[in-house]
Amino acid sequence: MIVIIDYGVGNLYSLTQSFKAIGAEVIVSGEKAVIRNADKIVLPGVGAFEDAVNKLRATGLDKVIIEEAQKGKPLLGICLGMQLLFDKSYEYGEHKGLSLIKGEIEPISKVIPKEYKIPHIGWNALHFGEKKHPLFKYLNEGDHAYFVHSFYGANCAESVIATAEYGEELTAAVASGNVYGCQFHPEKSGEVGLKILRAFCEREV
Repeated sequence: MIVIIDYGVGNLYSLTQSFKAIGAEVIVSGEKAVIRNADKIVLPGVGAFEDAVNKLRATGLDKVIIEEAQKGKPLLGICLGMQLLFDKSYEYGEHKGLSLIKGEIEPISKVIPKEYKIPHIGWNALHFGEKKHPLFKYLNEGDHAYFVHSFYGANCAESVIATAEYGEELTAAVASGNVYGCQFHPEKSGEVGLKILRAFCEREV
């Protein structure tokens, strides 16, 4: 069973429907016991980093997520949910993350050309490098995913498993053991997104 964590921030309906579309058993819950009993967990998120991480800490869900990930349970962070996995974020201040992925979240304005619009919104090709991660086993180099973001994962080269070009090669996905993160929205990326979710469902570690 997959549990999508409900902490008041996230595109829960679309994500739930996407998992159901591939035949996965999925529920949405903010209950600690339910999350602990899950086979896999998904951390969604839209909006501001500080607000989201404060909501996790206020409910104690931050500790549950960290504990379950450290036990080896597959965890997938999506968009802001991916960013929360990092050590810290510099989104309107400096905020501590969950430290499940080494690196920081920084504004894309620091690295992209000035004429590029922020936020980065739209379909972009995914680049996997020399060795494609198992999360993308059903995809081809250059398959497109849908992005909406103004911040990106930085100083995380050891964890990057996909990039996307937006004036600069930006982190599109990361992985560290059983912890995965996608900056783009699989639930808004059509068949490409469903293939990624299917691969995640099949992951043991």
